[in-house]
Amino acid sequence: MDSTNIKLIERMQENADLSLLELSKSVGISKTACWNRLQRMEEQNIILGKKILFNRNAINLPIVVFLSISVGRHSLDWVKEFSEIIERFPEITEAHRLTGEGADYQLKIICPSIEAYDMLQQQLISEIDFTAMSTKISLKEIKNEQSLPLSHLKPSGGPR
Repeated sequence: MDSTNIKLIERMQENADLSLLELSKSVGISKTACWNRLQRMEEQNIILGKKILFNRNAINLPIVVFLSISVGRHSLDWVKEFSEIIERFPEITEAHRLTGEGADYQLKIICPSIEAYDMLQQQLISEIDFTAMSTKISLKEIKNEQSLPLSHLKPSGGPR
């Protein structure tokens, strides 16, 4: 990953609405070179797509829940079934398999109300084979950074 690609990623994370001309000028390359680099990054699955960010509170989605799930078995079949189940719920915006104590999986769920979350949780309880569930409700979002850190890609490298 060279410095021009890093600059392209930085600019696109700041503003994915930039035209090809604006983007190419901001990193100091021609439109054609910029387009070719973007195409290569898409082919390499570096660029996965472009989305618009919305204010969840402005569209009546004020509730953020973190649901921790512990399971008794970790077979490939269980993981496949679990993945298929959670994929059906658009309210589940993130799912992570964890290491350490406390839980095996962590789901981030965004809902319009506690009642809506309760209904979703009851559906999950009826469909998922688990040993324990624990819900934590976010009281205040302090940081929600959508851009990825890139300092490790730069010549000086490493975290701060």
